[in-house]
Amino acid sequence: MGVAFAMSGHAQTDSMRISIQQLFDLGTENSLKLSADKLKEQMAYERTQTANMAKLPNVEIGLRGGVIGQPVVWQNGLSNPTRPDTPDWQQNYAIDFSQPLYQGGRIKYSVRKAGIEHESAMLQTANDRADIKLSLLEQYLGLFSLYKQCKVLSRNIEESERRLKDIRRMEEEGLITNNDVLRSEMQLTENRLSLRETENNIRLVSQQLDILLGLDENLLLTPDTTLLEQDFTTSSYTDYVNRAFMSEPYMLMLQKQTELAQNNVRMVKAEKMPQLSLTASNTLARPVSRTMADMYNNNWNIGLSLSYSLSSLYKYRHRMNEAKQGIILSRNAEEQQKQNIRTSVKAALLKHHEAIDRVEALKLSVRQAEENYRIMNNRYLNQLAILTDLLDADNLRLNAELQLTTARTRVIYTYYELQRSIGNL
Repeated sequence: MGVAFAMSGHAQTDSMRISIQQLFDLGTENSLKLSADKLKEQMAYERTQTANMAKLPNVEIGLRGGVIGQPVVWQNGLSNPTRPDTPDWQQNYAIDFSQPLYQGGRIKYSVRKAGIEHESAMLQTANDRADIKLSLLEQYLGLFSLYKQCKVLSRNIEESERRLKDIRRMEEEGLITNNDVLRSEMQLTENRLSLRETENNIRLVSQQLDILLGLDENLLLTPDTTLLEQDFTTSSYTDYVNRAFMSEPYMLMLQKQTELAQNNVRMVKAEKMPQLSLTASNTLARPVSRTMADMYNNNWNIGLSLSYSLSSLYKYRHRMNEAKQGIILSRNAEEQQKQNIRTSVKAALLKHHEAIDRVEALKLSVRQAEENYRIMNNRYLNQLAILTDLLDADNLRLNAELQLTTARTRVIYTYYELQRSIGNL
């Protein structure tokens, strides 16, 4: 089906033919939602890098200085106080080093958690990308019906104008009454108004797509009509369900949530384990803290630090129960999504086959409507039918053609809807 379209009564508007692949490419490239998803991905990636930093040693530098107050020393109880000479200023320079040696898995599972969250963010992007493509496709396919309606209405207007001339001639010859002339003029006016409304709808849909695709919003988009002639073959229901379980983005996101819940159990277990670190420090201080002599004193140390949280013994049980229930909840969500996948795949598959059958049925209806109009037109010209019958036949032909185009676009939409349900869009 070819599409020829010109904006009647308006200046020439730039137009652009766009394929479905261009639609998807430009739509995803210029989507603000996907841009936000990419930022969330980057933030999740930075969290993975931060989690990995916990494996590295912790190094601190401390600088401290201040005024030393006058000390008071009592030799006998609280009598006979003395005030020894001391420096007025103190200084302290320290470097502390700590390297985790064993954390019971805290660091490892924190890194794993950040990695799973990063993967989940990427899956969310894939899920949103598929939804955006399907939404763009729905608007894109709407253009097919609008352009077809515009074409059919233009043709009908031309035929109505020719018919009106014949009717006026017949009226002058006294073969028909003026009522048929008025009725024909009203029908012609109605078709012209419908054509103007359709043209405006094309502008509106084009503008909406232009904005979403990052194009000039005054650009008129025309769809690739060869898409209507393509065959969209399908596979079996079982094959689609199995593929959806393995590749549907939301299903994979729920599986990642289960992995997070399992990782959370391991993190809770790690809280019961002791922590071992290698520590080292060096301190340069003035005055000497023991004698208050106004001299610099440097000392260093190296050793091991072992700690164990006794409170984990009585806090652990409830946290562990909560973590284990989180796994059960996540698996429950997976099972719910599997049920949703089965129903959505079945519905999409049936709707696709239904749309194909409807196209075949409407092809016959179009041929019948064309023949019916030809017969009624001849009968009217031979005064064997009234004008109402002819106009009804004309409307029936118009509606049949539009329904056929809508059915063809429905075949395309249900096919891509099926691909969306299995994670292949």
